[in-house]
Amino acid sequence: MSQIKITKCPIEGLYVIEPTVHGDERGYFMETYNQRDMSENGLDMVFVQDNQSMSGKGVLRGLHFQKNYPQGKLVRVVRGKVFDVAVDLRKNSATYGKWFGIELSAENKKQFYISEGFAHGYLVLSEEAEFCYKVTDFYHPGDEGGILWNDPGIGILWPEVYKKAEEYFLEGGVPLNINERDRSWPCLDEAHKF
Repeated sequence: MSQIKITKCPIEGLYVIEPTVHGDERGYFMETYNQRDMSENGLDMVFVQDNQSMSGKGVLRGLHFQKNYPQGKLVRVVRGKVFDVAVDLRKNSATYGKWFGIELSAENKKQFYISEGFAHGYLVLSEEAEFCYKVTDFYHPGDEGGILWNDPGIGILWPEVYKKAEEYFLEGGVPLNINERDRSWPCLDEAHKF
């Protein structure tokens, strides 16, 4: 019997995965990845690398993609809460340029599978967040591209974000923390397309 529930998102190639959580007075147990369960649900990707990052509140990472070696990503949060976003970059897709976002947290234990051909990013909503992800291809130096996180042509509705005097903040006054590279990516119309 499958230990996961997989929900297809409105954009083909994106899936929300909810593991079965077994809990009692001691805590909980869950399988975070089971190849057989994934295959039974039509997801036959092969992961080659696991990554983990930690970020503070207001950190926005992305929107990143790989130019020549696209990666599928299975992402989750093991501590804290983020808003996770994928943007369809597949130029022959009916949903090219469309985005989908989901809140991932240690509490809801949801995972998000993003197939190859998408840009990806996330915004930390908790004081800190630890973000883990599996990828279907290795890291290739110099292969990363990106799209501007607030490209008006895409129109991502980042939660809790507001603009004041040309700067962006989270509700409560925490300034967004975006590195210079992520502030400088081009808009989708100028970026690499698959």
